[in-house]
Amino acid sequence: MHIDFFKKVFDEYGEKDAVVHSGKVYSYNSLSERILYWENEIKSRDIQPGTVVFIEADFSPNSIALFLALTDIVCIIVPITGATAPKKDEFIEIAQGELLIKIESDESVKFEKLDHKADHEYYSELREKNEPGLVVFSSGSSGKSKGMVLNLKDVMEKFKHRRRGLRAISFLLFDHFGGVNTMFHILSNGGCLVTVADRTPDGVLQAVEDFKVELLPTSPTFINLIFLNEAYKRHDISSLQVVSYGTEPMPESTLKRFHSLYPNIKLQQTYGLSETGVMRSKSKSSDSLWVKLGGEGFETRIVDGMLEIKSQSAMLGYLNAPDPYTADGWFRTMDLVETDGEYMRILGRKSEIINVGGEKVYPAEVENTIQELDIIGEVLVYPEKNPIVGNIVCAEVTIKDKNIDKKEIKKLVKKHCASKLRSYKVPVKIKVLDEMGINARFKKKRKV
Repeated sequence: MHIDFFKKVFDEYGEKDAVVHSGKVYSYNSLSERILYWENEIKSRDIQPGTVVFIEADFSPNSIALFLALTDIVCIIVPITGATAPKKDEFIEIAQGELLIKIESDESVKFEKLDHKADHEYYSELREKNEPGLVVFSSGSSGKSKGMVLNLKDVMEKFKHRRRGLRAISFLLFDHFGGVNTMFHILSNGGCLVTVADRTPDGVLQAVEDFKVELLPTSPTFINLIFLNEAYKRHDISSLQVVSYGTEPMPESTLKRFHSLYPNIKLQQTYGLSETGVMRSKSKSSDSLWVKLGGEGFETRIVDGMLEIKSQSAMLGYLNAPDPYTADGWFRTMDLVETDGEYMRILGRKSEIINVGGEKVYPAEVENTIQELDIIGEVLVYPEKNPIVGNIVCAEVTIKDKNIDKKEIKKLVKKHCASKLRSYKVPVKIKVLDEMGINARFKKKRKV
C-alpha cells in the first residue's frame, strides 16, 4: 500500500538496471521479486505493523528490498551500519528497538529479538495513522546522538514528482538520511544505484569508471581527498554529469579547482537535514557557493541571519531531546546565511562561530583562505579559550610535501592569512598534522 508508487515504477522499468552490487547488475524486476520475498518472510515471522525494526546493513538489493517491504508492512525502520557499531547499543536503547535484522556482507541474514517495548508517543502517533516510520540518528559529535522520528509516508511523497533517472553512487551511508534520500530519488525515477563497499577515492572513482556513473553525491571533504591522493588522475570519470555536495561548508578553492578540471561536470550544492528532509536546490553556477533552496513541500525564511525551514516531511520530533520547532512550526537549522535576492550562501553553524573580543569569525572563511595555499592539504579551524579576548582562532593543517619544515608552514599560513583577513581572524596557533580527523560520513571532525 505505502510503496504502491514504487512498485508501479519498478513494473514500468522491468529489466532495466536498478542496482549494481559487488559487480553484479540487478534489474527492477529482480528487485520487485526480492520485495515480495521479504513481505512473505515478514508475514511468516509474524512481524506486526508498528514494530520498531533495526536493519544493520549497507546498500544492497537485499537491504533495499527489506527496507521497502518493512515500509509496506507499516513498520518503524531504524537503519544502522558497521560504521556506527560503537553506538549500536545506545541507538537500540534510545529507539526502543524490538527486532534486529542483520544483513552480512555475504548477504546472509540474522534475526534477533530485542528486549524493549517501543511505547514512545511518536510511535503511537504513527501506529494510530497506520503509517510507516523512519528513525535516524545525528552523528553525536558534540554529545549524545539524537534520534529523529520521521513519517516515511511524508518523506516518500516528494518522490512522486518524477525527475531524470541517473546512474548514481550510493556514497552516503545506509543509516544517513542523505543515503535514504539518494535511494528513493534514484529508484523512483528509473535510475540505477551503484553500491560501493570501498568508499576510498580510488574505490569510488573506479566504480564511476566501471559502471559509467552519472551522479556522485558526496561531501566537500571527499572531493578534497580525491585531489590530495590524485585519484582523479588514475580513473576515467568522463561519464559523470553531476557531482552534488553538501553536509558541510565547501571551500571555494576546492570548488573552483574541481570546476577548472571538469568544466563539463555540473557541481550542485545540496542542502538538507535529517529533521526536515533534503530540499531541491539550484546553484547560481558550478563554481559558485550561492544556492537557491526550496521545492515541493518546503518553505524557507531567514530570522536574525539564521535559516529556518518548514517542511511537509519534517520529523515528528526527537526521541531524546526537546521539541526544536518555533511556536509557528518552523525548524531552526542553526545555520547562518547571507542572501543575494533569491540566492543564499551558507556561512556555517551558529555553534561553530568563534567569538574573538566581540567579533565573529566563521571557520569556513579562514579555512578557505588557508586552503588557497598550494602546499596545504586539509584544514580545520577551531576556537581556544583565552582570558583576554574570550577565544582565539586556531588551525590544524596537513601538508602535501612532508619534507617542508613545520615552522616554515606556520609562518607561510600566518603571512597569507594576514594579507587576506582582518587581524582577529588570523590563526594564533597552528598545528601541522600527518592526517586530519574525518568521520565515517566523510566530514571534518569539528571542535566546538
